[in-house]
Amino acid sequence: MNKFFYAVSSMAFCILLCTSCASTRRITYLQVEPGAVNDTVISSNFDVKIMPKDLLTISVSTSDPEASIPFNLIIPSVQTNNTTNLLSQPTLQNYLVSSRGEIVFPVLGILKIAGLTTQQASDMIVKRLKTYLKETPIVTVRLVNYKISVIGEVNRPNVYTVDNEKVSILEAIAMAGDLTIYGKRDNVKIIREDEYAHRHIISMNLNDANLIYSPYFYLKQNDIVYVEPNRAKRQSANIGSSTSLLVSATSILISLAGLIVNILR
Repeated sequence: MNKFFYAVSSMAFCILLCTSCASTRRITYLQVEPGAVNDTVISSNFDVKIMPKDLLTISVSTSDPEASIPFNLIIPSVQTNNTTNLLSQPTLQNYLVSSRGEIVFPVLGILKIAGLTTQQASDMIVKRLKTYLKETPIVTVRLVNYKISVIGEVNRPNVYTVDNEKVSILEAIAMAGDLTIYGKRDNVKIIREDEYAHRHIISMNLNDANLIYSPYFYLKQNDIVYVEPNRAKRQSANIGSSTSLLVSATSILISLAGLIVNILR
């Protein structure tokens, strides 16, 4: 009897251990095979490209503020208080990149900037402005609508604005509070729309250490990251209120049947 109990206990322990190891492999990010060393140098030169429908702010600065005024698209000051005649501070208007990838810039006219990085767009505008200014201006181009969406099995699904114009898929997941225990880590989807309005779905395996070498490791503006539920969550979702009621009713009937049998004995 003791030998039988020992064998059963050992088998149960082995099954539990294997199950635990398998579960750990499913939830651990960036796994590397034992003994594997990867010393590949990763380039960090990632620059987002301007796309149609993007919103931009473009500021032109010179040592003489009056000289740069014609080249800044400024919202006029308005009166904010009738009693004290206070005026709001002027602010820069946003440029909307057209479906053709163009903006209308003061004095310079139509500029084709889609497909350029913000630095390349800045350099192009500086070159054009040299015809009109005595000194080389400082031109700053910023993306206003660099945002990403993280949805599905994460703790804080939301739309997140990125200020530094660079975010990786791991950083996006961190902003969303990490995946829940029900998140499927080996098949995270990135939904992306390119400059031609074509939508693509890219699958990413967060368990694989080679993720950091993927060309999709860094996200682009308006990307959607979707974490689908694993099998356990899908199975639990199939159990509705009617199923729960049926299980409860069955349990009550079995209990009553057992009680009746005991009384009739």
